[in-house]
Amino acid sequence: MAGILYGVGVGPGDPELMTLQAVRVIRACDVILAPGREPKETVAWKIAAGAVPELAEKEAVGIHMPMTKDPDILQKAHQEAVDRIKAELEKGKKAAFLTLGDPCIYSTYLYVHRRVQAAGYQAEIISGIPSFIAAAAAVGDGLVENSQMLHVIPASYPSEEGMALPGTRVLMKAGKAAAQVRDELILRGAQGWAVERCGMEGERIFHSLDEIPDDLSYYSIIVAKEAGE
Repeated sequence: MAGILYGVGVGPGDPELMTLQAVRVIRACDVILAPGREPKETVAWKIAAGAVPELAEKEAVGIHMPMTKDPDILQKAHQEAVDRIKAELEKGKKAAFLTLGDPCIYSTYLYVHRRVQAAGYQAEIISGIPSFIAAAAAVGDGLVENSQMLHVIPASYPSEEGMALPGTRVLMKAGKAAAQVRDELILRGAQGWAVERCGMEGERIFHSLDEIPDDLSYYSIIVAKEAGE
């Protein structure tokens, strides 16, 4: 009988923010998958290890997910990942694919989830706390109230349309686009804040758009609101 694949969200960075369900599933799985050539060196693995000490005794498998926008390279990598996962499932193993935040929000796991299911295997998603929710808590600021709209936008693909949306805009994975996004938002008269490496070592909080530096890391979130909100 084939095994089961679980896409497990480990939350934004603090092991204490992992869900009880995520901890239980990881403990029950035979093999742990993480997006990287050295799985035990990945951020997701280190977060999970903080909540599940016995993770060190689990079989670890690295899943290579290249950081590129080239569709051909990505397609090949995703299929190779699925083939590797299927090999474990065919052995009847329960496998947990660790992913930062929640598996349903800009996660590499989704690409393999659909393919594994299409191949006839069972795959489930274990929700995690999204980074922008934890970031808002760290800042002490709500994201939306009353009838305000909330938009989640990949900051690495900034667009005029996205910047002009009404309500609150959450710009994920700001990284190298931080300066461009910051300047555009200030030009538009927006208010906001940013959090870098939320819940992780080296966390930095910027309480206004003016405070945001040019050198934010990949694990950064910028939140923008309309003036007066």
